Amino acid sequence: MTDKLKSIHAHLESELKHFTEELAQVQTSASSSDERREGSPFGKREEEATETMELEKRLALENRIRQEMSGIEHALEKFEKGTYGLCENCGRPIDPERLEVLPQAAYCVNCKALLTKNAKVAPTPK
Repeated sequence: MTDKLKSIHAHLESELKHFTEELAQVQTSASSSDERREGSPFGKREEEATETMELEKRLALENRIRQEMSGIEHALEKFEKGTYGLCENCGRPIDPERLEVLPQAAYCVNCKALLTKNAKVAPTPK
């Protein structure tokens, strides 16, 4: 493994550790905020609305963190298989500059653009 790849691998492992800690912190803060809640002076409905909004925000944050972790774990698996740096769509090498910016990139720029374009063009219902 080249020095550049070793550096990227170390960075991915560091990022995975960071996101794991961040997820644990979000989950811990959620349980401690549930214990602190004393009630709203404006009644039960406002309290329920606030709780729902806080829950939705926390779940969205947890989902984003899990998605980031999944991408990083996938990139680390590709390192183990010896396929890191190869586009999962066309099999060609991903530009090293792209990997420096986004080490968990699974697609080359051309394939990513094509996949994004195709995802935005959904078939119209008949």
